[in-house]
Amino acid sequence: MALHREIRTTADGSSTLHINELNENYHSGHGALQEARHVFIENGLKLTVQEEINILELGFGTGLNFLVTAEEFLQNEGIRKINYFSLEKYPVTIEEAQSLNYHQLFQGDFEETFYKIHACDWEETVEILPEINLKKFQCDFFNLENLDIPLADLVYFDCFGARVQPDLWETPLLKMVRGKMRPGGLFTTYASKGSLQRNLRSLGFEVQKRPGPPGKREMCTARLLDE
Repeated sequence: MALHREIRTTADGSSTLHINELNENYHSGHGALQEARHVFIENGLKLTVQEEINILELGFGTGLNFLVTAEEFLQNEGIRKINYFSLEKYPVTIEEAQSLNYHQLFQGDFEETFYKIHACDWEETVEILPEINLKKFQCDFFNLENLDIPLADLVYFDCFGARVQPDLWETPLLKMVRGKMRPGGLFTTYASKGSLQRNLRSLGFEVQKRPGPPGKREMCTARLLDE
């Protein structure tokens, strides 16, 4: 399926992509950058205490979640290394990436970093910044169980919403994600549907509802319990 995407500006001044066929944004219209920092940093990375952290992301999209992760890494002396693994079936083109304004939203020289994460080869481990490695996989999310990756300490579950892709929020994919997580690992997502919470609990997660980012009342995190 070819995706026809256009650039849109969200309420906090950061840009996102909009898919015309699905009438779906990659990020919240209330603020792409605010959402990424709230969901994946404040309720994800900052709740993960290891010095070396393996992150699994579904899906890579515009790369904004990687950028806010790199931003926190550079500011947080408690994190010594990040290994970042991300899946994406429909990659953003270099031309689309260059039209986004993300590198202008961060302190320091993020323009080179932003270009590098989109230009680097798929299925290869690339050191984007010192002690931050990225390996992208261009594949369907349901191919996750076939990927040879280390167990994740933290999962960024950033799939398109259940309105347009309900199968991504059901037990089969969530079970695959669970199989790639370390016991005690944290799953974080912008969604908070009751069915998602029930599915996660049935797979052995302890689910916690949390305040959502601007424009959204709730989100949830889930900690994989030790067996």
